[in-house]
Amino acid sequence: MGASNAEELLPYPIPNDAALSPPAEWEELRDRCPVAHVRFPSGDEATLLTRYDDVRQVLSDPRFGRGTEAEDAAQMSDSGGVFNSMLAMALPQTGEAHRRWRRLLNRWFTARRMAALRPRIAEMAERLVDEMVEQGRPADLKAALGFPLPVWVICDMLGVPDADRDRFAHWSNLLLNLTRYTREEVAAGEAEFFAYMGGHIAAKRAHPGDDVLSELIAAGEAEAEPWSDTTLIATGLGLLIAGHETTANMIGKMIAMLLSDRRRWEQLLTDPSRVRVAVEETLRLDTNAGFGMVRYVDEDTDVAGTRIAKGTTVVCSMAAANRDERAFEHADELDLTRSPNPHLAFGAGPHSCLGQALARTELQVTLEVLLRKLPTLELAVPPEELQRVEGLAVGGLREVPVRW
Repeated sequence: MGASNAEELLPYPIPNDAALSPPAEWEELRDRCPVAHVRFPSGDEATLLTRYDDVRQVLSDPRFGRGTEAEDAAQMSDSGGVFNSMLAMALPQTGEAHRRWRRLLNRWFTARRMAALRPRIAEMAERLVDEMVEQGRPADLKAALGFPLPVWVICDMLGVPDADRDRFAHWSNLLLNLTRYTREEVAAGEAEFFAYMGGHIAAKRAHPGDDVLSELIAAGEAEAEPWSDTTLIATGLGLLIAGHETTANMIGKMIAMLLSDRRRWEQLLTDPSRVRVAVEETLRLDTNAGFGMVRYVDEDTDVAGTRIAKGTTVVCSMAAANRDERAFEHADELDLTRSPNPHLAFGAGPHSCLGQALARTELQVTLEVLLRKLPTLELAVPPEELQRVEGLAVGGLREVPVRW
């Protein structure tokens, strides 16, 4: 690409001020330019996919991983962060090692385990709602409930003491940010996390508990290839990132979307059995999902009739794909009767979100608790005044002001 038009590349993530509405470019890209050239915050170039079928095709292709080890893979940001980190590279990305890692972790996200965890999540959510009410209105639902609940759950799964949860929340924010911190700050945070988890894993080796790390250690020792500390630390980081920041932000966005037209909230109060459908539909309609999933194409491939050359970094916008009229009727409308709902919020294929059962459980429980305890809940500001968080690889709202 020549220098003259290199500057005209669409910046990615696509700038968008509206908290709950999509960027206008999505529809135009899906219709006219489904395979588009974009520029990351780092300055590196990549290819953007926005149609449902194309995004699903690339995400479902087992040949393509994140390609973090490839020299010509595009870097998202200059500050490093979780996607460019040594820890991210420590996780097995493809082949039998990746399948074995997922298989062991999947044991922690079965329907049975989620059902067992559900009452504990509900109890914690009720406690947080009670504390929010005690503090008085208006309140920031994200800070009072959305942020603390998932970090409590993920620390519980990792066997991390209550006293250390604030540190985990800080690391999650630091390592997922693309623009707010310097490379040095990110590296320092990663080193702190590495040191903490190294000690935590040593303690689990000596005194196993009922937690995911103890189980991975035991499973690894029972097989020919025990897990290294680096892989276990990377797993802890992956669970923290996937299990905290994404769900923390989605709780706030879900409630904001449902309250932005309060008839939706009234519908759920009248018929709480629609909670599961509401969770899926807000996941589908989320315009502020963050970066999307990055794939490194290491062999020539055809998408939407376009040849994507070997060595290309492809970013799949699941949020844009989830509003594709080719896949969803009235795709821009929030429909509390939409079922089935084969959205791509959790990705697809061999790298689809491991913790989606946990995320769904947390979102459903949070919504159930709020409907039961605060039926008069409403936004304390007009929806157009809600502000997006800038710089996060995972999108969110700065705060979700509510009253009741």
